[in-house]
Order: sequence, then structure tokens, then C-alpha cells
Amino acid sequence: MSLKIRLSRGGTKKRPYYRVVVAESRMPRDGRFIEKLGVYDPMLPHESPERVKLDLERIKHWLGMGARPTDRVSLFLAKAGLGSAPERREQTKKHLPKAKAQERAKAAAPDASAQ
Repeated sequence: MSLKIRLSRGGTKKRPYYRVVVAESRMPRDGRFIEKLGVYDPMLPHESPERVKLDLERIKHWLGMGARPTDRVSLFLAKAGLGSAPERREQTKKHLPKAKAQERAKAAAPDASAQ
């Protein structure tokens, strides 16, 4: 049985509210969970202490049992001093022009400055 510490969405449309739960990895996002470990309210300001509330003792217990946090929960735990933040993935370069377009732009740049 693979355990995850993850977010379960609640609230209404355009008013999200999340519970930090430990659940089996095969269960749906908002489905059955084992235990509620905290809450996350993204509608509150970043500096508000009520934005993220975690039961750190229970989280330590579940981490000791082998539960693996998701990326977002890992960020919360890192800010609470319980582990390290996940590495940030490099952004893709798909939005940049391709090689031939860059060559054309370089060739056109001196022409435009000469005029």
C-alpha cells in the first residue's frame, strides 16, 4: 500500500479550500482518505498564519510510516521546517523561436540598424 500526503479539494466553484490528507495513492483526489493532517486556504493573503495549518506531529508520524508528500505539500513542509523543498524543474524552451528563425532575426538586425 503506497501512501501519499496530498491536498484534497473542497469549497465551491472559484472559492477553493484544501485539506491536507494522507491517503492511499490509488484513491481519487477528493475520495477516501485515512487522516486529515491540516488545511490550506489559498484565498487568504500569503502572510496570513491561517493560510496553512498543519499538524506537524501527525505528519512526522506518517512520514515515518513511509508516506510520500506531493510537491505542493513538500513546499508547505519545507516552510514549516520539516524537510527540504523539491527542486524546481527547468522551464521548457518551446515558446522560443527555432534556430532558423533566430538566424533570420540576427541577419535582419544589422539591416535594420543600418537604415
